[in-house]
Amino acid sequence: MKIAILGDTHFGMRNDSAVFNELARKFYTEVFFPYCSQHGISNVIQLGDLFDRRKYINFNTLATAKEYFFSELDRRGMTLYALLGNHDIFYRNTLKINSPSLVLPEFGRICLIDKPSTIVFGGMPVDLIPWICEENEKEIMEFVEKSKSDYCFGHLELQGFEMDKNNFCYHGMEASMLAKYEQVISGHFHHKSSRDNILYTGVPYQMTWADWNDPKGFHVFDTETREMEFIQNPHEIYIKILYNDDDMYFDEVQNNDYSAFTGKYVKVVVEKKNNGFLFETLIECLTKANPHDVTIVENFADSAILEEGESIDQADDTLSIIDKVVEGMEVELEKPKLKSVLRDVYNEALALES
Repeated sequence: MKIAILGDTHFGMRNDSAVFNELARKFYTEVFFPYCSQHGISNVIQLGDLFDRRKYINFNTLATAKEYFFSELDRRGMTLYALLGNHDIFYRNTLKINSPSLVLPEFGRICLIDKPSTIVFGGMPVDLIPWICEENEKEIMEFVEKSKSDYCFGHLELQGFEMDKNNFCYHGMEASMLAKYEQVISGHFHHKSSRDNILYTGVPYQMTWADWNDPKGFHVFDTETREMEFIQNPHEIYIKILYNDDDMYFDEVQNNDYSAFTGKYVKVVVEKKNNGFLFETLIECLTKANPHDVTIVENFADSAILEEGESIDQADDTLSIIDKVVEGMEVELEKPKLKSVLRDVYNEALALES
């Protein structure tokens, strides 16, 4: 039996942005469901954080997510095993009040995992573990200790793994506590990575600039062969252009096809600009393609200096810049913890942006 494995979906991401809602719709209608249909997949394990906001939901987000995802699952006779993630719960210390159970009661093919459970797929028992909090930590640890399953799927916060590319987690559970499993597959962190018996699947689509040039998609698990296949999402929303006009010509710039930038976030990183007119022509052509946003990054000589030979590259994503700044600070603080706090503040700011 083949099972589709979806990481955090975060319906309503980026302040219920219509742009990111359309990015999600495109993934499910053009990539995910066609693949599942073609390969006869009828079971989906979603690894937590179905919705983005913890305390309320936007009605348009809910209506559109039901249209292109939840109703489509029902229409195709597919069963969704949805683990509760930290974004799905109202309180941080209990899973009792959660958005999926409140807003999706009409869908009979959703199996909500709000406590540690063992489900048999194709004759193979696997453990499903929701977000671990104060209320359920003891229950989950006892469940893991007694389990006879070889595979575990969860929404886990494990030390030493990348939350986003090059941004490591220095808190949470030690991975060694799950060493008994042959394989642990987890959501929660948005960067796809693996080490020892742990696989973080990453998320289906890009959500912030930290996801630029970082493969997104979903996995397919075969219970017979125990193989995990990654299906990459070809749709990107973040694009960087490296500008150097040493070998650029006006006709080439003016006649290029810029349709790939329509509806995208574009960052133009200026490496060398000798011809101002040529540069303005490029920006004008880009603008006519109707991207969602264009950011120009230049004047690196004025960047803040951290240590000898190292500077803040404005072409970096925000989390990478935060990381560099903290590393360059002379403070009597635990820098990993400071990075974690600043990351939480940044994510809260994203949820409030207009």
